[in-house]
Amino acid sequence: MSKKAWFYILFFCGLFLAFYLVLSWIIPGFSTSKLPVLSDVRPFAFVNQEDKPITNREVEGKVYVAEFFFTTCKGICPIMNRNLRKVYEQFEDEPNFRILSHTVDPETDNVGRMKKYSDSLGVDPAKWWFLTGRKDSLYHTARISYLLDDPKNNNVGLDQQFIHTQFFALVDKNGQVRKIYDGLKKDDLSELEMDIKALLKEKASGNRFTNSLFTNNPS
Repeated sequence: MSKKAWFYILFFCGLFLAFYLVLSWIIPGFSTSKLPVLSDVRPFAFVNQEDKPITNREVEGKVYVAEFFFTTCKGICPIMNRNLRKVYEQFEDEPNFRILSHTVDPETDNVGRMKKYSDSLGVDPAKWWFLTGRKDSLYHTARISYLLDDPKNNNVGLDQQFIHTQFFALVDKNGQVRKIYDGLKKDDLSELEMDIKALLKEKASGNRFTNSLFTNNPS
């Protein structure tokens, strides 16, 4: 092959690479994550284990994992939080990552109990928030924002409702749920860590779309 032919090959390869890098810079997530957008996280307001108000504003521009549990659970919850602690350890020094653990039993899980639970895990309360608040707000957030329970369950009287889910929701910097994971499965947890790394590379764009896993229609 002639030197001229090699020149053109290298020139166009370089041109393609430059074009790709420009798109990666201009379009958030172009070269990182292929995760779809499942839903928007609606505005919320709870308090954490330090009795500090936590709203959606505190997670703007951050990637986070959301879960729902209760402190007196003796079944899946301890396993879920042991698994989440491993995720926490991987990203403990990442300033744009958080974990939000919401109680499904706010009558029992007051701030003091959530503080005690947090301390038992030995985690930084600035990085992993254990949230409590009104039951209707917590359940609405679980179902409508994070898609972790069927919204049809809202039709039952609130005093008869109880969410017990092993699933985690991964939320990007724009407040969009990108994937749901089984918190008891090793493979899902490995995928979660890889996807967190990918979303941390994405730039916040402000673009939001909403979809429901239960209805498959925009809400």
